[in-house]
Amino acid sequence: MSRFTLPRDLYYGADSLAELKNLKGKKAILVLGGGSMKKFGFVDKALSYLKEAGIETILFDNVEPDPSVETVMKGAEAMREFEPDWIISMGGGSPIDAAKAMWAFYEYPEVTFEDLCIPFNFPSLRTKAKFCAIPSTSGTATEVTAFSVITDYAKGIKYPLADFNITPDVAIVDPTLAETMPKSLTAYTGMDALTHAVEAYVSTLNSVFTDPLAIKAIQIVNSDLLKSYNGDMKSREVMHYGQCLAGMAFSNALLGIVHSMAHKTGAAFSTGHITHGLANAMYLPYVIQYNAKVETAAIRYAEIANSIGITGTVAECVTGLRKKIVEMNHTLGIPNTLKEFGIVESEFKEKIAAISENAVNDACTGSNPRPIDPSLMEKLFTCIYYGTEVEF
Repeated sequence: MSRFTLPRDLYYGADSLAELKNLKGKKAILVLGGGSMKKFGFVDKALSYLKEAGIETILFDNVEPDPSVETVMKGAEAMREFEPDWIISMGGGSPIDAAKAMWAFYEYPEVTFEDLCIPFNFPSLRTKAKFCAIPSTSGTATEVTAFSVITDYAKGIKYPLADFNITPDVAIVDPTLAETMPKSLTAYTGMDALTHAVEAYVSTLNSVFTDPLAIKAIQIVNSDLLKSYNGDMKSREVMHYGQCLAGMAFSNALLGIVHSMAHKTGAAFSTGHITHGLANAMYLPYVIQYNAKVETAAIRYAEIANSIGITGTVAECVTGLRKKIVEMNHTLGIPNTLKEFGIVESEFKEKIAAISENAVNDACTGSNPRPIDPSLMEKLFTCIYYGTEVEF
């Protein structure tokens, strides 16, 4: 038996943020990132709507990009003191991911982070609060997924938390919020959405329910990401919906080793953080070449290629898809190798064995269409560092 889970309600369209006035409850905590939602007036709007709903609201703000275990614990403590019956998070993937983890520690103070790191091992939530997610970026789709990514900076590792319990109850996908994204963020989140959809389509857990969502999301990225990047606000709106479709697909089909690798390299090198969407975009063409050695995966990559107008034999379509992604990366200012990104060769060589083992053990590896072990993972990372062909 399989399962397909989405938020109970999804509101979308310009000014759908106003749906907050229809929430039923007494207290809400609004979890925010670094300040852009305040700057552009969306926090004031949200507070006004919640006041209209008769809901007392406090803020927990300044959640950092790639939220830490420490931030999660502070947020959970604030929730235990205030006792909200709604947890509402607005902004990019980071505050929403953090709020999901806070939710678990709010309702179950005795649970440990190690417990939550075990896939699909969360306790039953909604004993104290429901969850509403409002994304301002067009990539993570955490507003519709069963996932959260939290970083342990002491270990330099990102941990993907996975459980259908943390799928939000309500998602508000208002494209007005996404209009404020800078070009770089538009690029990285857009390629994150593409990676979600591609990995969901070739995942070993793909299904008749997830495939149409993944393909439509890929088609939207193909037609609208570059226009959105260049400031077309209609395409920005379409991308906001497309990334949501990709999230619906991967939340139920799961992902693959592109995400395993991105999770374990984001905070690993001293030369600087590798933004998640950028890492996905950089790694995706190489992983396609690795996975396409399996015939069933190659066929599904070819189906993706066909859906965006690339034709030919299966091998030609796989090559064409990889070329298309590399070209998009170039247009979006995304490097195609770790060396080009700026990772120092000596540090790469020193750390890559441990990083490779961590990536193999990541929660996303299990649904990848081709098995991998630490030795193969290290070879794959080496191809990505130098930009060489994946021939194994």
